[in-house]
Amino acid sequence: MRTSRHFPAAFLALAVAAGGAGRAAQAQAQAQTPLRLSDALAEAQSRAFANRQARASAEAEQARAGLPLKGILPSARVEAGFVRTTDPIGAFGTLLRQRQVTPAAFDPARLNAPAPINNVQGGVVLEVPVLNADALMGWRAARTAARATQAAADWTHYDVRHQVVRAYYGAVLAEEKVRMLTSAQNTAAAGVRQVERMVQQGLVTKADALQASVRAADVAAQLSAARHDATTAAQQLALLLGRSNTATSPGIQLPDSLPADSALRAMIARQVMNTTAVNASREQQAASRADVEAATLGLDAARLDTRRANATLLPRVNGFARYDWNSPTALYAGRPNWTVGVMASWSLFGGGSELADVAGARARATMAAVGHEAARAQAELEASATQRALLVALERLDLMTQAATQSHEALRLVDKRYAGGLATIAELLAAETSATGASLQQAAARYEVIVAAAAHRLAIGADPGQLAALDMAPSGGSDTSSAASSTSSTARE
Repeated sequence: MRTSRHFPAAFLALAVAAGGAGRAAQAQAQAQTPLRLSDALAEAQSRAFANRQARASAEAEQARAGLPLKGILPSARVEAGFVRTTDPIGAFGTLLRQRQVTPAAFDPARLNAPAPINNVQGGVVLEVPVLNADALMGWRAARTAARATQAAADWTHYDVRHQVVRAYYGAVLAEEKVRMLTSAQNTAAAGVRQVERMVQQGLVTKADALQASVRAADVAAQLSAARHDATTAAQQLALLLGRSNTATSPGIQLPDSLPADSALRAMIARQVMNTTAVNASREQQAASRADVEAATLGLDAARLDTRRANATLLPRVNGFARYDWNSPTALYAGRPNWTVGVMASWSLFGGGSELADVAGARARATMAAVGHEAARAQAELEASATQRALLVALERLDLMTQAATQSHEALRLVDKRYAGGLATIAELLAAETSATGASLQQAAARYEVIVAAAAHRLAIGADPGQLAALDMAPSGGSDTSSAASSTSSTARE
């Protein structure tokens, strides 16, 4: 019976423990899942510091755009006040407003020395702008400026996506470099052990062992630096994603290697690669960029602001209506009265402030025009330059791929000759160094293609985040290098 009474509590504790273990296992599995570029882009879109600042700036500018509406839309307010006075005019006027004038109020003694009188005043006021050209132009200018700020925020978002692509694959490249150098270090360590045995057997000299040790030390030093670079690259990526605790948070889990060459070429094939077509549409591409759009809207806003400044020299017409209550004791009591009117005003000279405003607005419009022209020219230049850089990166990838294939084949042949006693340890070490260097350069060439493709998309006003399609691409890795290194290590052992 005791067991049956405690069974539900024990079962509940077991269930809770199992649930906690399941959540821990799920969190560990998520931590071990490599971060995809699409996930990094989505995180940066909402959390990146630059994006958050750009959104806040656009929202603030959008809010400021409503300030000139005060001179365009009607406004209404409620008033309330209390006055106690002995002023002769004020006292008699208060009696009139309260509808309490009697023949006795005209007594000269009472008019000259009135007793203190109280007035509780309540009113409703409606103001109706009729013609305020400066407010209308100011509102249009503010709205256009808000749109320019939003376009600038959109450009910031695109630029952040471009930076995320660079940082993400830069961190992947750093991890791949660590992996390749780790394999090279294992091979070098195996070579040192094999040469030391051969020294003991009298097959090689002590100089051969020293050369192998130097090679191993050099690889170890490169590996140490590569691990530092990988940690720094991961922390920089985390900072770019908007993570404020990059120094203390766990490292980001990334893919083992960059996408394969075939995947990169397929991606490039989908981009605009025809030089003639690009040159024909370069102006359209420049106009489609968000930063150029921001410059265009900034110019429009500056021109509208010039019209606003000129409109301050024009007359203003405003209407108003009042409904008032006056009582000696209570708020909104007594007999009401109303007032309706229209007021026209024209400031002929305000100390020169209007002229200074006009001159300043014209200067700002000139500056905006120059900035707009510069933005378009810069966009066209970047579109052309990034296209050439992409072509160069593809050519370099072809050359580095060929060099890596040749160096790995050379290592295989030298290793075979060394196993047969036909090659020296110096030749083998040189072949291993060349193969490792070629693998690193091939990986760097893949990274340059990705960076050039992202920069080109940004330059033509396209979304660099579309490179997230590479998440589904096969990994390039350094299989040839690893295979050659393992073959060399196995042959020595």
